[in-house]
Amino acid sequence: MQKLIVLLLALTGFLVAAPATAQLYDVRAGEVSYNKGSRPAVKVQVDGNASDVRDFLQSWMKSSYNIKFKSGGVLGLGKSDVLVARQTPASTVSGKLVDIYASVIAPADTITEVGLFGGFDDNTFFDPDKTATEYNALRTIAQSFASAARLKAYRDQVAEAEKKLKTDEKEKDKLEKSRSNLRSNTASNLSRIEELKKKNAENLIQSRSDSVSLISNGLQLEQSRALLQRRRNQLSTLDRKN
Repeated sequence: MQKLIVLLLALTGFLVAAPATAQLYDVRAGEVSYNKGSRPAVKVQVDGNASDVRDFLQSWMKSSYNIKFKSGGVLGLGKSDVLVARQTPASTVSGKLVDIYASVIAPADTITEVGLFGGFDDNTFFDPDKTATEYNALRTIAQSFASAARLKAYRDQVAEAEKKLKTDEKEKDKLEKSRSNLRSNTASNLSRIEELKKKNAENLIQSRSDSVSLISNGLQLEQSRALLQRRRNQLSTLDRKN
């Protein structure tokens, strides 16, 4: 029950944060700067850092549409990385071989914008007016990707919440074990303290008894010394007479 509550809280936080970034997962028309020109594109912003989103996009496009992008470079914040799949037989886009492009840019640490655009060659790019069929096909792909990316984000949120819960549970067990050990040690120490107090009281009584005995012993010692001296004197007197 506790695990379910933690997971629900994590998902609630995710949903509450969504209105602040309402444009996430909404596909919209836009433009991408590529090869010294502005190209019509469909764009969508999703949760995740650019590197992870780029990897997921490549994997998803390959498994969903058999479109194989070439890997780009390592991204930095605000830097764009354009992936390219040249002369691809994408039947969902066109009956001809086409070039498909994906622009990946990180406007923030945890948000990535993906822009899809394409063309028949390096000089002819899809346009919402002139090649509406191909352009709208890219929009459909972008919408499907947005749904897949949202689902992945939820799964990642759940996985992260589960991981945190396990970490917190381990910490809780560790703290409870430590507290139990301290309680046990404290009880043991208190018991020893009581034993030491009792022993000290016994030692005090014994010390007082020994003090009395020491006085008595001192008196007996003086008497024994005096008696010894008298015996020696008597012996010495007898020796002189003989």
